[in-house]
Amino acid sequence: MNILSIGNSFSQDAQRYLHRIAAADGVKLNTFNLYIGGCTLSTHYRNMLSQKPEYVLEMNGVSTGFKVCLDEALLNRDWDLITVQQASPKSPDYESYQPYLDELVDYVRTCVPQAKIAIHQTWAYEQDSPRLTEKMGYATHEAMFKDIEQAYAQAFKDIKADLLIPAGAVMNALAKTEKVHRDTFHAGLGLGRYALALTWYKTLTGNDVQDNTFCDFDEEVTAQQIALVKKTVAEIVK
Repeated sequence: MNILSIGNSFSQDAQRYLHRIAAADGVKLNTFNLYIGGCTLSTHYRNMLSQKPEYVLEMNGVSTGFKVCLDEALLNRDWDLITVQQASPKSPDYESYQPYLDELVDYVRTCVPQAKIAIHQTWAYEQDSPRLTEKMGYATHEAMFKDIEQAYAQAFKDIKADLLIPAGAVMNALAKTEKVHRDTFHAGLGLGRYALALTWYKTLTGNDVQDNTFCDFDEEVTAQQIALVKKTVAEIVK
């Protein structure tokens, strides 16, 4: 399976371990991310129009060092799945998605009509962080996630996506007892990124995650945390 994310640092977080989690199950899953930090749907749309090589191409969780334009990426290989998402500060506000999301997805479908389209549901900021309370104006992590969840549900409906990857829901559930962020908004290098990748893997393949043996993390994740992540993913990804 070949996966391309038209994303930013949040899809970078999600893809860090995904290829290796799949490999641990004997599944060939190649992941590519079009990376611009903080990239919004409106910026992706402008890049679509300009076709300038603005994206750093990442493969299987590692930067290639190459910069590409959107067309180069879309026409590079036979994609099975393309994922789209909004930048995290704008993710609770569905008005910020349109008309850029519709235009971008229409273009993707024209270029790669065989590929399925997935919505990558992003996540809320850490409870009581200045980003959450001062920048975003939310009193609680839960309130921000509720708006994110509603916005992505509307996006899923409007573009008639094939899949919704409930990464935000998994992060929200784990945040009740675990530290899942590394800087109050990006995923933690260990548990957070592991939870995201396992959510993607379960959503994309439907495979049982309980016996997956991957454990080569960039930051320590305990056996108890691995078990909790697997349990949470299994409960949320249906």
